[in-house]
Amino acid sequence: MKIPDYDAVVVGAGPAGSIAARFLAEKGVKTLVVDKKQEIGTPKRCAEGINLGGLEKIGIKPDPRWVTSEITGSTIHSPGGGKVVCKFSKGYVLERKIFEKHLAMDAIRAGARYMVKTRAIEAIKEGDKVTGIRAEFMGEEFTINSKLVIAADGVDSKIARSAGINTTNKMTDYHSGFQYEMAGLNLEGHDMLHLYFGNEIAPKGYVWIFPKGKDVANVGIGILASQSEEGNRARDYLDRFIESHPETFGNSSPIEINTGGIPVSSSVDTFVMDGFMIVGDAAHQVNPIHGGGMAIAMKAAKLCAEVGAQAIKEGNVSKERLYEYEKTWRETEGVKLQKLFKLRIFLEKLNDNDFEKFADILSEEDIIKLTNAEYKSLFKTFARKAPKILPLALKFLSG
Repeated sequence: MKIPDYDAVVVGAGPAGSIAARFLAEKGVKTLVVDKKQEIGTPKRCAEGINLGGLEKIGIKPDPRWVTSEITGSTIHSPGGGKVVCKFSKGYVLERKIFEKHLAMDAIRAGARYMVKTRAIEAIKEGDKVTGIRAEFMGEEFTINSKLVIAADGVDSKIARSAGINTTNKMTDYHSGFQYEMAGLNLEGHDMLHLYFGNEIAPKGYVWIFPKGKDVANVGIGILASQSEEGNRARDYLDRFIESHPETFGNSSPIEINTGGIPVSSSVDTFVMDGFMIVGDAAHQVNPIHGGGMAIAMKAAKLCAEVGAQAIKEGNVSKERLYEYEKTWRETEGVKLQKLFKLRIFLEKLNDNDFEKFADILSEEDIIKLTNAEYKSLFKTFARKAPKILPLALKFLSG
């Protein structure tokens, strides 16, 4: 198989890959996207939630073809049954399989080409510079030459490792995820997300219910992968949670199962090499608290494509030129992710009594500040109402 040369090859057609491809193509960059799956969007490994701002920042309008429900807030459940209700600006739960196909269609309409069921085997290098990829389609291997390769192939990116960037998560920064999509639920409200915390429920993680309609929802769990063992795997904890809530799940059944690893670190050592960039889950551009990454990945992909397109136009795809992407990211969104990483470590040190105390003393405004990595004003609250927690908060959240 003979494949023409391209300006840019994007490996992976998830949200990060397709957004990068769209912005590259819109700037006149001859772009090819390869994806190992025979169908874009499947299988999903996501609770499918996103806020309106995350779509607006990349110029996407909500579409009823892939929006299943509008979300107006979340309810955080403590181990003992306490609740904190947080209202926020509009969000959505998507049908991600359809959403990802629409992102690909938009990229194709902008001028990008796609090859599905095409496995990227390794990066091709001349010295330290990446000059393309070796790939395989339906048993036939071939090479694709390009000025720039962008790795958007997810957790533990194989193409990044072959190029020389190790994207493997430490076990302490890796959550094991298990999720059912279920129908026949008796939901409290299908415009609210529900998050359940507690070491008996989900050690160093949480259970989620993301509604996709009146009686349909994604019901999942993420727990620290290093703690999973027979009888205490993510699935085991989730099954026990479902069994203990017959009022919600009594007449329900699963219609889909999804499993996978969730990166909960905040970055890898570098995002760029000569002729090479990484983005999305491959770059660990995810929220370390909940492992969500769609909006973050797409925002990063836009920046990645803008810098990459300009570098190609200048005829300079050196690591030094491409570093503009990494530098800008680390000085903006990366700062917030580093703070949220510290919050994750702090939360993992708490016991169930601490979580119960949180439910008692933290207001909706406090919770929103925590999720936005704004901690300073909370130290006074801890000093007054939870002095035993204050030293731990100062250790992990100050600075």
